Amino acid sequence: MPHRIIVLGAGYTGAVAAGRLAKRLHRDDVSITLVNAEPDFVERVRMHQLAVGQDLAPRPFDEMFAGTGVELRLAEVTGVDVDRGTVAVVDGNGAEELEYDSLVYALGSGWNTQGVPGITEHAHDIAGRPGALRLRERLAALDAGQPVLVVGGGLTGLEAATEIAEARPDLDVALAARGGLGDWLSPKGRAHVRKVCDKLGITVHEHTAVTGVEAEQVTTADGTTLPASATVWTTGFAVHPIAKATALEVTATGQIVVDRTMRSVSHPDVYAIGDAAMAMGPADKPLRMSCASGTPAAWQAADALAARLTGGKIPTTPLRYFNQCISLGRREGLIQYVTADDRAVRAALTGRFAAAYKELVCKGAAWGVTNPTLGAPARRRRVVQDRASEGSAAGATA
Repeated sequence: MPHRIIVLGAGYTGAVAAGRLAKRLHRDDVSITLVNAEPDFVERVRMHQLAVGQDLAPRPFDEMFAGTGVELRLAEVTGVDVDRGTVAVVDGNGAEELEYDSLVYALGSGWNTQGVPGITEHAHDIAGRPGALRLRERLAALDAGQPVLVVGGGLTGLEAATEIAEARPDLDVALAARGGLGDWLSPKGRAHVRKVCDKLGITVHEHTAVTGVEAEQVTTADGTTLPASATVWTTGFAVHPIAKATALEVTATGQIVVDRTMRSVSHPDVYAIGDAAMAMGPADKPLRMSCASGTPAAWQAADALAARLTGGKIPTTPLRYFNQCISLGRREGLIQYVTADDRAVRAALTGRFAAAYKELVCKGAAWGVTNPTLGAPARRRRVVQDRASEGSAAGATA
């Protein structure tokens, strides 16, 4: 029987891992099933563009994985039993259990409401396509002069606020940041973000914590109310809850604890990548939830699993940072250079060149999903039978 590999989730990390495994392993020896609820790839890093009315090119999975041997299963994952080696899914035909020998968990994350009252009823998110489309509909219905408030001063918040302000200069756009505007950036980076916000007419509320959301306003920690005909909530991400309901060792936030090869420390037949994983980077700092972290983690997991099955040497993919790429509308951007452990340094690129650079990064990330073999060997290797059997029982070892 072929070694059964199931990949859960087809975002950047899951799709990359599935494609890379298909290129590394001989088709006669493995079956690779990619489980995803949607039939096409979603460029999550462009959801702020989708929200303001820009159309994104469709990327159907059946075209992306044609001829690779990857089987796409369109279904929602409802549970994982890591002791029995099964995944529970449901689709239009009902519920079913899928059995695996090796599991790659890449279900990712969604918006984090932080437990603030009124968010689910009144706020909008851009953590995925459904939320971005709802916000798109809401923004299109707003009249000139109506207030839009983006809550959260991180990368997602900056991109959302500037994109909305550029696309809809007739709206009154504001940004509420818990700390100072771009306070993690270099002085040059902070100055550029402030310059762009001023240019676009964005009102910035610094050191402002939002404690409640209503239909037409929000309330802050000091009791102040801020008008908001549309509230966009971008205060971080929360991982998919399924992992926390399993026997896997997870953190308090539900991330799966993994070793340097992205393998679960409690269940060696399970690998976790992307936002779902608690992976350590340089200086033993946890990798932040981002495409910049997830893609090399997907390479590492796929290469490690393939090496363990084929008896090869387990490679090590550097998990480090080089820069933070921030779009500030379509004509402005910021490339903040960082240390390996993601601390800002003085150097930064700004302006139109930075916007073009960011666009190349986004295109490169999408290209990497359909061309996942960077650094991989040109030929598929055969699975060593005893290692495949070992993996079925308790997880292959190096």
